[in-house]
Amino acid sequence: MEDLRLDGKTALVVGGSSGIGNGIAQRFRKQGAEVHVCGTRASAADYAGEDGSDLTGLAYAQLDASDAVAVDAWRPPFDRLDILVLAQGAVAYRRKEFEIETFRHVVNVNLVSVMHLATRFYPMLKERQGSIVIIGSIGAFKSVVGNPAYAASKAGVFGLTRTLGDAWGREGVRVNGIAPGMIATKMTKVTTDRPERLQAALDTISLGRLGQPEDVANMALFLVSPLASYITGQTVVVDGGRIL
Repeated sequence: MEDLRLDGKTALVVGGSSGIGNGIAQRFRKQGAEVHVCGTRASAADYAGEDGSDLTGLAYAQLDASDAVAVDAWRPPFDRLDILVLAQGAVAYRRKEFEIETFRHVVNVNLVSVMHLATRFYPMLKERQGSIVIIGSIGAFKSVVGNPAYAASKAGVFGLTRTLGDAWGREGVRVNGIAPGMIATKMTKVTTDRPERLQAALDTISLGRLGQPEDVANMALFLVSPLASYITGQTVVVDGGRIL
């Protein structure tokens, strides 16, 4: 469908080296965009052979989104930007998020860095009348037992998406979010690699299966396309019915 082509567009996917971000980056590439991705490792070769990481055809750069100095100092290898996807994320298990330093780190990655990168690239996006997609979580809308920082940061992202969508929509930049449910990535292996926990999770999903990064990527493609030109400030749940 022509409206879903991204030919001539430049996209940056922060957190695009693996998981949901990588799925989005590859979907955009296949639709014709020039796609740049950021990850925390030194080079693309450091992700070679890793499950859920395909950097074929993507321009890779190292950037720690939680490092404010590095974000400000980074000079991207592109001079225009149409699409910004903020897919960076952190979670800490075994009740580590109840420790204040871990809590601060997770909130910094999941919320503060989102605002930092959005404002960092806003001038470029405004020039191109571009759009931002922020990856949140259904954890914004319910308790996430054992992960207070994750839940709080994703609730913050939900509010941030609404506010930026309102503020920047007036300048021609659309900002929307996606709240995935249980997606099969390395972040969810703590559940998916354990049969009993996996079955318990599947029992809560109306469609009876785990989501795949491609499920989220399809929604991201819609949100950055002309088909969504009258949508801003919204967060769309993509969870197979789990939150129901």
